[in-house]
Amino acid sequence: MWAEVLVLPCRAGLRLFPPLRLRHRAPGAMKLQSPQFQALFTPGLRSVAELFEKKNYELRIAGGAVRDLLSGMTPQDIDFATTATPAEMKEMFTSAGVRLINNKGEKHGTITARLHEQNFEITTLRIDVVTDGRHAEVEFTTDWEKDAERRDLTVNSMFLGLDGMLYDFFNGYEDLKNKKIRFVGKASERIQEDYLRILRYFRFYGRIAEKPGDHEPSTLQAIKENAKGLAGISGERIWVELKKILLGNHVNHLVRLMYELDIAQYIGLPLDGNLEEFDRVTKSIQNLCPKPMTVLTSLFKVKDDVTNLDLRLKISKEEKNLGLFLVKHRQELTKATGPEPLRPYQDFIMDSREANTNAKICELLKYQGEEHLLREMQQWTVPSFPVSGHDLRKMGVSSGKDIGTALQQLREEWKKSGYHMDKEELLSCLKKL
Repeated sequence: MWAEVLVLPCRAGLRLFPPLRLRHRAPGAMKLQSPQFQALFTPGLRSVAELFEKKNYELRIAGGAVRDLLSGMTPQDIDFATTATPAEMKEMFTSAGVRLINNKGEKHGTITARLHEQNFEITTLRIDVVTDGRHAEVEFTTDWEKDAERRDLTVNSMFLGLDGMLYDFFNGYEDLKNKKIRFVGKASERIQEDYLRILRYFRFYGRIAEKPGDHEPSTLQAIKENAKGLAGISGERIWVELKKILLGNHVNHLVRLMYELDIAQYIGLPLDGNLEEFDRVTKSIQNLCPKPMTVLTSLFKVKDDVTNLDLRLKISKEEKNLGLFLVKHRQELTKATGPEPLRPYQDFIMDSREANTNAKICELLKYQGEEHLLREMQQWTVPSFPVSGHDLRKMGVSSGKDIGTALQQLREEWKKSGYHMDKEELLSCLKKL
């Protein structure tokens, strides 16, 4: 569903939408009119806009928020770009009594102001002066096209004025409508500025592209030639992108592509990943809201694959434990035949002393594609064993060792009953043991 737009006259005369092609030298050929756009204008944003207007500094919405608005979506985060330098913004906000927070971004040109209980992250237009494949040294500019030129993908390179005017120097809107993912300018140049852009390409392909395999050959060639550059990217940054790819569309196609383009070895994936199992799991799991680690574990054949992933990507302890759990139990812990298919999973939870076992079992059921059993498990409440040592003492069992033995015997009887026996039934059962 596309946002409603108003097409304005340009040199070629009035153009109808669709189709609309924004010329490289004629940004601002359309104006956005949508409820999502209008909803952005909170008291905080109106106050920010007034301050910039008084100082004659240009202020526009940038990047992903523009992409989302043009797609008819409400953006989760909004970044702003401006012709004002960080020093000029600080002086402007300070003079107006506006609180500034999070000054870590200032050296990169970003100022964060807080107005009306809202944070506004505003970045000065920049040009990359020196890049090393991970970071860039920048200098500030007032040239909007130069700033757009340094961005990764055409769909992320657009700006939107607060009057709704679109500024699109690289036909990003055309690509967005056609569900095409392209790098701004030459793919190899954009990738070499920051090798993480290889994974960002895959992420946005999974988010926007309509079908798998709709890549430009030159783009794939540039990715393959530069794949080794990912070896120098921190594991934490890679994991952030990879998790989003795993939960996006076309995931089996994109992961196969990572192997074909020699990417897998540089991002912690096993050289001999189980792509057949990965295909099977991704098809059965797609509507079950799995965790990224649940999806990725289907690539792993042994526990060492999880350990090696952790060494490269520095995944969390919870993610590592989930991966190890799934590799260990995905074959041996399966549903029972007969009237109680969920019983093996319930028994495992009741016998386990590990933390978060219930959550891990739910992920295992997702991995196995057991949608019906997953719903049952999510509705099942772990029962509490109804007998205590105090109950046994009241019955005359005084030895600690005897109490422990009796409790274990009663737990076994309780388990056999499907956890249905109550205290009285269990205590009467004890008299027979």
